[in-house]
Amino acid sequence: MNTVAIELAWVEGADRDIALPAYATEGAAGADLRANFPDRGAVTLEPGARALVPTGLRMAIPEGYEVQVRPRSGLALKHGLTLPNSPGTIDSDYRGEVGVILANLGDAPFVVAHGDRIAQMVVAPVTQAAFAVVEDLVDTLRGAGGFGSTGRG
Repeated sequence: MNTVAIELAWVEGADRDIALPAYATEGAAGADLRANFPDRGAVTLEPGARALVPTGLRMAIPEGYEVQVRPRSGLALKHGLTLPNSPGTIDSDYRGEVGVILANLGDAPFVVAHGDRIAQMVVAPVTQAAFAVVEDLVDTLRGAGGFGSTGRG
């Protein structure tokens, strides 16, 4: 397994006793991110609501990589909590605080408390494309068929 160094820095006012991102198991692809509210409080997400939850962290991601922020499967299944922009991307040149946009798709209010595990982050390599305009594209058997054109499901 490859290892990439990600430098972390606390934002001013962050609770430094909150655990840093960590992998729950040896084979985990995602490291858990935690809520870090400046007032050490909580936020209640009503059904259908969304909120930007602070992590108290900034990070330096090496060039050629990104950090993808994704929902935690247990929160999604048990409570309908998800990330509406999933996966969210943190670019290598961003140095601001990492925030997680949480949305409650469940049928009951959900309280996000200070220190709760709210999302997971996955470090991934980035490839940038070189775009070129051409007169025509090479045809394929599928052609322009989309949105269900290859059959059910």
